[in-house]
Amino acid sequence: MKCFFYTCFLMSVLSFSIAKTIAQTVIPLYPGIIPNSINNNAYQEVKSGAANDVGYSKVTKPTLEIYLPAKEKASSAAIVICPGGGYAFLSYDHEGTEIAKAFNAIGVAAFVLKYRLPSDAIMKDKTIGPLQDAQMAIKTVREGAAKWQLDANKIGIIGFSAGGNLAALSGTHFSDAKITNLNNTSLRPSFMVLLYPVISLTDSLAHGGSRKNLLGENPSPESIRYFSNELNVNSNTPPTLLVHAEDDNTVNVKNSLYFYQALLKNKVSAEIIIYPKGGHGFGLNNKTTPDNWMEHCKNWMISNGWIK
Repeated sequence: MKCFFYTCFLMSVLSFSIAKTIAQTVIPLYPGIIPNSINNNAYQEVKSGAANDVGYSKVTKPTLEIYLPAKEKASSAAIVICPGGGYAFLSYDHEGTEIAKAFNAIGVAAFVLKYRLPSDAIMKDKTIGPLQDAQMAIKTVREGAAKWQLDANKIGIIGFSAGGNLAALSGTHFSDAKITNLNNTSLRPSFMVLLYPVISLTDSLAHGGSRKNLLGENPSPESIRYFSNELNVNSNTPPTLLVHAEDDNTVNVKNSLYFYQALLKNKVSAEIIIYPKGGHGFGLNNKTTPDNWMEHCKNWMISNGWIK
């Protein structure tokens, strides 16, 4: 009987310890009024999917979900994670929380961004809503660096598919603040990791759904140029790692290739991984190959001094 009670006690302690390890904090992205917003009570967020495969659509209240690595592994580097979904929904677990845990495993703090999806129903200007949230996420993590024991000079961003468009926008338009920034906090990501990203919104390269959702049916040439990242690279664009599959039939691999070429042209440090197969949306695991892009990412971060 004593053995039984001891076993139960041990299991409860272990369960508490595990829960304490994996429990995370979700914070509102904006402490007060959400900028560029229209109050619309009829427009409600939708959560879908099964456990460990959660997705969101109609996001109106952006958040950051905080994943901190174990203290003995912590590197002081951090990354903001932008899930994909064509600017129509967020693949929140597959391209968000799973990615956060993988970064924690290599000592990187991770902040999953549940960003607003562009909609005229809740935004005065839907084209800049997601970018506002990405800039605010970088600002929040950088300003909270001391609190989370981070190095403010090692705050990166990663994005998948349309989330890759958003992450890249944060790296090509950081000097064009879309949010209030009274402290003049740098909105520039220290580095970018882009997985099968929607880089371009030009006619020849754009993922049609992402472009329509962000810019509308008939975007102006000026809007197309602004949101096409390959056309906005300069020497201050952050160092970038790109990962794409050659057989991606959703987002043409030329999106990554053109961005890589633009980075090289501007003498920005860049690395690219092109898999022969893998299609679109493989997330953490391209099942067509034993190669692990996260291991490449780890080595790339070590080589650049962001982690040891």
